[in-house]
Amino acid sequence: MSVHISAKKGEIAKTVLMPGDPLRAKYIADNYLTDSKLVSKTRNIFFYTGFYKGKEITVGASGMGFPSIGIYSFELFTEYEVDTIIRIGTCGAYTTDLKLFDILNVENAASESTYAKFAWGIEEDAISNQGSAFEKINETAKELNLTVKATNIHSSDIFYRKDPAVPEIAVKHDCPAVEMEAFALFANAKHLRKNAATILTVSDIIPTHEQISADEREMALRKMMELSLETAIKF
Repeated sequence: MSVHISAKKGEIAKTVLMPGDPLRAKYIADNYLTDSKLVSKTRNIFFYTGFYKGKEITVGASGMGFPSIGIYSFELFTEYEVDTIIRIGTCGAYTTDLKLFDILNVENAASESTYAKFAWGIEEDAISNQGSAFEKINETAKELNLTVKATNIHSSDIFYRKDPAVPEIAVKHDCPAVEMEAFALFANAKHLRKNAATILTVSDIIPTHEQISADEREMALRKMMELSLETAIKF
């Protein structure tokens, strides 16, 4: 048991899939895992542990933003001795070169945030995925005949902003899309020498205001969920 996760030692698997939304974690557990058990519901952030094709996997929500995923991933890595975390989420595209429903495998996360600097003394403004998860995702996508784009991502503290221009850091690091968690996850994993990856589905095209409807999201995200599950059983 940690400060923010009430699971007992041994109730969290070595590989954890982390959507942002607790209800998305529940959906994955209900629809893909066998013998799944709710092992933590502190603050209504749900963690389920079960089996996928015989492999024990935990699915748990990260919440939104660096502080939230920073806390949960750190406690998973240190208190529960988790080896691998794969974030599965959505992102907004800065460019029409990306399309709704595109699946991205994040190579580097760039951010203006001071999270990595003040937490771990990491000065870089871009941090790569950690360990072998990124390559395993690419391998699994090929096996599933899924088109997955390896790309950099802008990880931002800001959801709403006054200036509509693409932020300077996204231009600097050639980031075609934005989300809010990968940079902190990668920073924690880098410091602790763990595996960390991020798979994203494009849910919004910012320049054109296109977006996946609420009704479409469940089906739209299933390919990403299945990709993460098939990758997870390789660890």
